[in-house]
Amino acid sequence: MTEVRFYHLQNQSQKQALPLLLSKAVERGHRIVVKLRDAHAVADMDDHLWGYDPNNFLPHGSAKSGNAEDQPIWLTTGDDNPNKADVLIIGQGASSEHHGDYKMCCEVFSGQDQEAVQEARKRWKLYKEKEYDVTYWQQNERGGWDKKA
Repeated sequence: MTEVRFYHLQNQSQKQALPLLLSKAVERGHRIVVKLRDAHAVADMDDHLWGYDPNNFLPHGSAKSGNAEDQPIWLTTGDDNPNKADVLIIGQGASSEHHGDYKMCCEVFSGQDQEAVQEARKRWKLYKEKEYDVTYWQQNERGGWDKKA
């Protein structure tokens, strides 16, 4: 059964927080698909991951760079899983019906965006109705995560 985690951003943008979540997942040996809302968001995240921390490279790719099967992190707007990932991260503004194909699904959303909060609540309810193991993590002042539910 897929584990579902909701990550409620409080103090950082998705662009700031996602590299930290990705780093932890890669360190634990996971392969990840990151589904974002549109091609612009994919290109923006791709560029950001190349230079966000000069001391910490996150190996990643997208349709633009190719070689999907070699990429521990795959950025996409689709429901493809060409790198055989076991973790799906759904960025704010995106959605997927394929969360059950992964060991873990992470929903990332901003607490500053009331529409995103409402969408997250709807999806929480749907996951609970399907009896997934669902947890809720809220970002704290230091940028870390506190488990709230």
